[in-house]
Amino acid sequence: MRAEDVGWSANRMVLGKHSGRNAFKSRIVELGFEFASEAELNDAFARFKQLADKKHEIFDEDLQMLISEASFEAEDENIKLIALKACSETGETPHATVTLRVNNNEVTGDSLGGGVVDATFKAIESVIQSDASLELYSVNNVTTGTDSQGEVTVRLEKAGRIVNGLGADTDIVMASAKAYINALNKVFSPDQRRHPQKGDV
Repeated sequence: MRAEDVGWSANRMVLGKHSGRNAFKSRIVELGFEFASEAELNDAFARFKQLADKKHEIFDEDLQMLISEASFEAEDENIKLIALKACSETGETPHATVTLRVNNNEVTGDSLGGGVVDATFKAIESVIQSDASLELYSVNNVTTGTDSQGEVTVRLEKAGRIVNGLGADTDIVMASAKAYINALNKVFSPDQRRHPQKGDV
Protein backbone atom coordinates (compact mmCIF):
# COMPACT_ATOMS: atom_id res chain seq x y z
CA MET A 1 0.00 0.00 0.00
CA ARG A 2 1.25 3.45 -0.89
CA ALA A 3 1.03 6.49 1.37
CA GLU A 4 -1.03 8.24 -1.29
CA ASP A 5 -3.64 5.45 -1.12
CA VAL A 6 -4.62 6.49 2.40
CA GLY A 7 -4.47 10.23 1.83
CA TRP A 8 -0.90 10.91 2.94
CA SER A 9 1.69 12.49 0.75
CA ALA A 10 4.77 10.34 0.17
CA ASN A 11 6.86 12.40 2.56
CA ARG A 12 4.55 11.60 5.49
CA MET A 13 5.59 7.96 5.76
CA VAL A 14 7.14 7.41 9.16
CA LEU A 15 9.55 4.86 10.54
CA GLY A 16 10.02 3.85 14.16
CA LYS A 17 12.30 1.92 16.47
CA HIS A 18 10.95 -1.41 15.18
CA SER A 19 11.59 -0.57 11.54
CA GLY A 20 14.14 -2.90 10.00
CA ARG A 21 17.26 -2.27 7.99
CA ASN A 22 15.55 -2.99 4.65
CA ALA A 23 12.70 -0.53 5.36
CA PHE A 24 15.26 2.09 6.35
CA LYS A 25 17.37 1.51 3.23
CA SER A 26 14.34 1.56 0.93
CA ARG A 27 13.11 4.85 2.33
CA ILE A 28 16.54 6.47 2.08
CA VAL A 29 16.80 5.39 -1.57
CA GLU A 30 13.28 6.76 -2.24
CA LEU A 31 14.46 10.08 -0.83
CA GLY A 32 17.24 10.13 -3.43
CA PHE A 33 20.26 9.12 -1.35
CA GLU A 34 22.71 6.41 -2.35
CA PHE A 35 25.04 4.49 -0.06
CA ALA A 36 28.57 4.15 -1.38
CA SER A 37 29.25 1.00 0.62
CA GLU A 38 27.70 -1.50 3.01
CA ALA A 39 29.71 0.09 5.82
CA GLU A 40 28.11 3.47 5.08
CA LEU A 41 24.65 1.88 5.19
CA ASN A 42 25.46 0.16 8.49
CA ASP A 43 26.68 3.43 9.99
CA ALA A 44 23.56 5.30 8.85
CA PHE A 45 21.29 2.54 10.17
CA ALA A 46 23.06 2.63 13.56
CA ARG A 47 22.43 6.39 13.71
CA PHE A 48 18.79 5.78 12.78
CA LYS A 49 18.37 3.28 15.66
CA GLN A 50 19.93 5.74 18.10
CA LEU A 51 17.51 8.43 16.95
CA ALA A 52 14.57 6.00 17.13
CA ASP A 53 15.38 5.40 20.80
CA LYS A 54 14.82 9.13 21.40
CA LYS A 55 11.92 9.79 19.01
CA HIS A 56 8.69 7.82 18.68
CA GLU A 57 8.27 8.58 14.97
CA ILE A 58 11.00 9.23 12.41
CA PHE A 59 9.89 11.45 9.52
CA ASP A 60 11.56 11.98 6.15
CA GLU A 61 12.99 15.27 7.41
CA ASP A 62 14.66 13.37 10.24
CA LEU A 63 16.18 10.91 7.77
CA GLN A 64 17.46 13.72 5.59
CA MET A 65 19.06 15.40 8.61
CA LEU A 66 20.55 12.09 9.70
CA ILE A 67 22.24 11.64 6.32
CA SER A 68 23.37 15.27 6.27
CA GLU A 69 24.82 14.96 9.76
CA ALA A 70 26.77 11.90 8.72
CA SER A 71 28.30 13.94 5.90
CA PHE A 72 29.20 16.75 8.36
CA GLU A 73 31.12 14.25 10.47
CA ALA A 74 32.69 12.61 7.44
CA GLU A 75 34.72 15.76 6.91
CA ASP A 76 38.20 15.97 8.44
CA GLU A 77 37.59 15.66 12.16
CA ASN A 78 40.51 16.68 14.31
CA ILE A 79 38.04 17.51 17.07
CA LYS A 80 35.32 15.04 18.09
CA LEU A 81 32.76 15.22 20.88
CA ILE A 82 33.03 12.25 23.24
CA ALA A 83 30.85 13.32 26.18
CA LEU A 84 28.85 16.31 27.35
CA LYS A 85 27.30 17.09 30.72
CA ALA A 86 25.38 20.36 31.02
CA CYS A 87 23.51 21.48 34.13
CA SER A 88 20.98 24.24 34.68
CA GLU A 89 19.32 24.80 38.03
CA THR A 90 17.20 27.62 39.40
CA GLY A 91 19.37 30.04 41.36
CA GLU A 92 22.62 28.44 40.15
CA THR A 93 24.99 29.43 37.36
CA PRO A 94 24.74 26.99 34.42
CA HIS A 95 27.74 24.68 34.11
CA ALA A 96 29.02 22.35 31.39
CA THR A 97 31.74 19.72 31.17
CA VAL A 98 32.88 18.35 27.81
CA THR A 99 35.25 15.58 26.84
CA LEU A 100 36.74 15.95 23.37
CA ARG A 101 39.06 13.85 21.27
CA VAL A 102 41.61 16.28 19.85
CA ASN A 103 44.11 14.72 17.42
CA ASN A 104 43.46 11.30 19.04
CA ASN A 105 43.94 12.58 22.60
CA GLU A 106 41.00 12.84 25.00
CA VAL A 107 40.81 16.15 26.86
CA THR A 108 38.19 17.39 29.32
CA GLY A 109 37.19 20.99 29.94
CA ASP A 110 34.48 22.72 31.95
CA SER A 111 33.05 26.19 32.30
CA LEU A 112 30.25 28.30 33.73
CA GLY A 113 28.08 30.37 31.42
CA GLY A 114 25.03 32.59 31.07
CA GLY A 115 23.05 29.51 29.96
CA VAL A 116 23.80 25.86 29.26
CA VAL A 117 24.64 26.51 25.59
CA ASP A 118 26.96 29.38 26.54
CA ALA A 119 28.59 27.18 29.20
CA THR A 120 29.00 24.37 26.66
CA PHE A 121 30.67 26.62 24.10
CA LYS A 122 32.98 28.05 26.77
CA ALA A 123 33.85 24.54 27.98
CA ILE A 124 34.78 23.57 24.42
CA GLU A 125 36.86 26.73 24.09
CA SER A 126 38.64 25.98 27.38
CA VAL A 127 40.08 22.95 25.59
CA ILE A 128 40.49 24.22 22.02
CA GLN A 129 41.30 27.90 22.63
CA SER A 130 40.49 28.74 19.02
CA ASP A 131 40.23 32.50 19.56
CA ALA A 132 37.32 32.47 17.08
CA SER A 133 34.35 34.77 17.59
CA LEU A 134 30.74 33.57 17.44
CA GLU A 135 28.96 35.47 14.67
CA LEU A 136 25.68 33.53 14.50
CA TYR A 137 23.75 31.01 16.56
CA SER A 138 20.50 29.76 15.03
CA VAL A 139 18.09 26.97 16.02
CA ASN A 140 15.35 25.42 13.88
CA ASN A 141 13.15 22.40 14.48
CA VAL A 142 13.40 19.65 11.88
CA THR A 143 9.84 18.37 12.43
CA THR A 144 6.96 19.20 14.76
CA GLY A 145 6.49 18.01 18.33
CA THR A 146 8.40 18.29 21.57
CA ASP A 147 10.65 15.38 20.58
CA SER A 148 11.63 17.02 17.29
CA GLN A 149 15.28 17.21 16.39
CA GLY A 150 16.75 20.66 16.70
CA GLU A 151 19.00 21.79 13.86
CA VAL A 152 21.63 24.28 15.02
CA THR A 153 23.75 26.54 12.82
CA VAL A 154 26.85 28.16 14.27
CA ARG A 155 28.94 30.74 12.41
CA LEU A 156 32.49 31.41 13.59
CA GLU A 157 34.97 34.03 12.42
CA LYS A 158 38.71 33.92 12.86
CA ALA A 159 41.24 36.22 11.22
CA GLY A 160 38.77 37.15 8.47
CA ARG A 161 37.77 33.56 7.76
CA ILE A 162 34.08 32.75 8.29
CA VAL A 163 32.79 29.18 8.59
CA ASN A 164 29.40 27.62 9.31
CA GLY A 165 28.89 24.55 11.47
CA LEU A 166 25.79 22.37 11.61
CA GLY A 167 24.53 19.92 14.20
CA ALA A 168 21.27 18.11 14.98
CA ASP A 169 19.90 16.23 17.95
CA THR A 170 16.71 15.86 19.97
CA ASP A 171 18.71 17.55 22.77
CA ILE A 172 19.32 21.16 21.72
CA VAL A 173 22.42 21.52 23.89
CA MET A 174 23.96 18.44 22.26
CA ALA A 175 23.00 19.77 18.81
CA SER A 176 24.66 23.07 19.71
CA ALA A 177 27.87 21.34 20.78
CA LYS A 178 27.93 19.31 17.56
CA ALA A 179 27.45 22.46 15.47
CA TYR A 180 30.17 24.37 17.32
CA ILE A 181 32.64 21.49 16.93
CA ASN A 182 31.72 21.09 13.27
CA ALA A 183 32.58 24.77 12.77
CA LEU A 184 35.85 24.43 14.71
CA ASN A 185 36.91 21.54 12.50
CA LYS A 186 36.42 23.82 9.50
CA VAL A 187 38.35 26.64 11.19
CA PHE A 188 41.34 24.32 11.58
CA SER A 189 40.97 22.54 8.24
CA PRO A 190 43.61 23.14 5.52
CA ASP A 191 40.97 24.80 3.33
CA GLN A 192 41.89 28.46 3.52
CA ARG A 193 38.98 29.86 1.50
CA ARG A 194 37.64 33.04 3.02
CA HIS A 195 34.31 34.78 3.00
CA PRO A 196 33.62 36.17 -0.51
CA GLN A 197 32.78 39.62 0.88
CA LYS A 198 36.28 39.81 2.34
CA GLY A 199 37.70 39.80 -1.18
CA ASP A 200 39.61 36.51 -0.88
CA VAL A 201 38.88 33.28 -2.69
